[in-house]
Amino acid sequence: MASKADDVTRPREGAAEWVTHRERGSMTMLRIMAFLSLRLGRPGGRLFLHLIAAYFFAFAPTARRHSRAYLRKVLGREPTAEDRYRHVLTFATTVHDRVYLLTERFDLFDITLEGESVVQEALEKGHGAFLMGSHVGSFEMIRAIGRRQPGLRVAMAMYEDNARRLNAMLAAINPNAATDVIALGHMDAMLKIQEYLDRGTFVGVLGDRTLGNEASRRIAFLGQPARFPVGAMRAAAIMRRPVIFMIGLYRGANRYHVAFEPLADFSAVEPRQRDAAVQAALERYAALLEKHVRRDPYNWFNFFDFWRGGHD
Repeated sequence: MASKADDVTRPREGAAEWVTHRERGSMTMLRIMAFLSLRLGRPGGRLFLHLIAAYFFAFAPTARRHSRAYLRKVLGREPTAEDRYRHVLTFATTVHDRVYLLTERFDLFDITLEGESVVQEALEKGHGAFLMGSHVGSFEMIRAIGRRQPGLRVAMAMYEDNARRLNAMLAAINPNAATDVIALGHMDAMLKIQEYLDRGTFVGVLGDRTLGNEASRRIAFLGQPARFPVGAMRAAAIMRRPVIFMIGLYRGANRYHVAFEPLADFSAVEPRQRDAAVQAALERYAALLEKHVRRDPYNWFNFFDFWRGGHD
């Protein structure tokens, strides 16, 4: 439970650590991996994963240090080298599987689904909803759910640099892949989100990272305060929309588990109740995230100091 001091919302100074990290890899490498993976098939393409994972395990000391710190928290013990390598390999696997998901090769995966009725109920109301995900597991698995729900349309709202990378990745892997992307940080971003919602489209957001200079709140997570961004949840409250927690977890071989859970429903929240409702929703989001990473700890893909700034 957050303390009264933790309820204070305030912008942070400077960029968050994850923003300042230089992205490893290149579009050329992505194109090569996509070319080889699509021609060799998933089993053949997976032969490269151990080489890639071993490289990052050996030559990415910052990510390795933060991986160990996270695993220490979630496992409740000192992680072994096997734990730390498995963490990196899980990340590499989900990135690799994007090639097949973005080319709609859903037949390659054994996907189990939990909470489909939560999405179906929101879909039937026709008012749109927010899908709140995280940098845990594979958000692209939502496309597999779209195949089961033909009427489900999802637009992704993300920071502008991430939007550019996503568009570049789509162009490299499948130029015909149609994905609606809303770049945050522009004056008209909220208007675009409202327009999509009014058409019954779901808006997907990742709620576990801040840019560092935006409003955030301290929430207890894995036994230590961490900062979670307020913006997406506050937007949902202002627009009076439901928020659904979504997570797609990799569980080895070709198995994924996708779960949806009700997170918040702001449809009847009055303006004077908004701040408390947002606080409660953020706390529930952190609690759901913690539940799932404790169950599937190697799916955590925030390779930076996630708890930085949580104590000040």
